[in-house]
Amino acid sequence: MIEFPMVSFENVTKRYGALTVLDNLNLTIARGEKVAIIGPSGSGKTTVLRMLMTLETIDGGVIRVEGEPLTHMERNGQLVPADQAHTRKVRAKIGMVFQSFNLFPHMTALQNCMEAPVKVLGLSRDEAEARSTELLEMVGMSNRRDYYPSQLSGGQQQRVAIARALAMRPKVMLFDEVTSALDPELVGEVLQVIRKLGAEHDLTMLMVTHQMGFAKEFADRVCFFHSGQICEEGEPTAFFQNPQNERSRQFLRAVLEAG
Repeated sequence: MIEFPMVSFENVTKRYGALTVLDNLNLTIARGEKVAIIGPSGSGKTTVLRMLMTLETIDGGVIRVEGEPLTHMERNGQLVPADQAHTRKVRAKIGMVFQSFNLFPHMTALQNCMEAPVKVLGLSRDEAEARSTELLEMVGMSNRRDYYPSQLSGGQQQRVAIARALAMRPKVMLFDEVTSALDPELVGEVLQVIRKLGAEHDLTMLMVTHQMGFAKEFADRVCFFHSGQICEEGEPTAFFQNPQNERSRQFLRAVLEAG
């Protein structure tokens, strides 16, 4: 049986008018691999995640998930742009946690986690509640299951958002600057949940982050983006101790001095 990469970008280009945000990106992510995506603002990092969630269209190339095209589908031996049904089916393998939590304000933590499994996966309410309760316990929020988002701190809301994404049983989890909207003392609790996920679950994870220490400790690979391309990538310790590219060195100097 052929083992496909979990995610692959093949010559993927994204433009906004005259601005090329991603320029012929080639990136392959293995099953279970944890990849940190770092780089300056405007380098295309978040666009990578948004294209995987099909929140952005692509202007060239193909994105595949487990070997199956996400952005396209096969018809008569040719790749043609995917229709909504095909896109939904492939995208169901992917979950995303956003910078801004995006919880439903009129639903409790438990209801937020149950909504999509019931509406999208067709789980019974009892099944969805059992699954959601287990996940809220895993992220340390079982004692807040009946609280509304407005009653929770930013760190607690982000942990509920992680449980909500996991309730869909994704194979790939995307994290977009999930600590940047948090007060500094709350960052640790969210990163600890992500550490636990990585240790206990066979998830493929892509994380856009400015937390260099966490990227070094957690990731299997770091990809440094600049001007819409991967400027340098490698094993975290080697990358942070001895970056090979001058642009990588400039970025790390600036980030570490700021920190």
